[in-house]
This record gives sequence, C-alpha cells and structure tokens, in this order.
Amino acid sequence: MESFPQFVYESAWRNSRRRQSERFSTWDIIHKYGADYKLIMVGDATMGPYEITEVSGSVEHMNDEPGRVWLKRLTDHYKKAIWLNPVREDYWNYTASVNITRQLMEERMFPLTLDGLERGIKALR
Repeated sequence: MESFPQFVYESAWRNSRRRQSERFSTWDIIHKYGADYKLIMVGDATMGPYEITEVSGSVEHMNDEPGRVWLKRLTDHYKKAIWLNPVREDYWNYTASVNITRQLMEERMFPLTLDGLERGIKALR
C-alpha cells in the first residue's frame, strides 16, 4: 500500500510521518507493478480543484505536473482501476474536485459502503 498527498503526484510514501524524507517515485510504482495489477484509490477527493488541475497546485509541495496528469498515467497503465470514496454518494455532486476526479476515473468512483465495494469489485473484473 502506497500513500499520496491529497491527490496523486510524482511521488508516494508508506509512512505519513516520514513523507518528507522517504518518498519514492510514482513512476517506480508503474514500473514495478505490471498492468495486470488492479488499482484502488481510496479518499474523499475533496480539495481545491487546482490541486488536481494545476502545476504547483499541491498544498504539500511544488508539483511540476498537475495531479490529473499522474492519475491519467496510472489509469492508462492500470486499466482495472477504481476510486473508493468514504463520503456519502449523494453529496458528491456538490464538490467540484469530486466531480473532476469522477470524470478522470471515467465514473469508476464508488462509495466506501458494502454496496459500493460490491459495485467496485464488479468494475475491476
């Protein structure tokens, strides 16, 4: 399991407390795990839209490329990919960043509920 800041960028970490000193490249994830792996992103996707769409949009560091570019790289590589969102599904339309993420995920965002997990697993098959 790898962790990203609020959105996916060029690096990840395993331990949030060490995220400033023990980062590794997102490219390493793509190269280490073949396209036959399944990608499951978990998060509320609630942030400023600029964190997804803009260079230097991250609140943690100066990212050279927008998060949407990195998410596209991951979903291009891992064709079987879903996003699990812990926020109630009926709230999603009220948050711009959730809608952007849903579009980037080609509507493969599911609520983190039993029903959502069932639908998500079905989408991964």
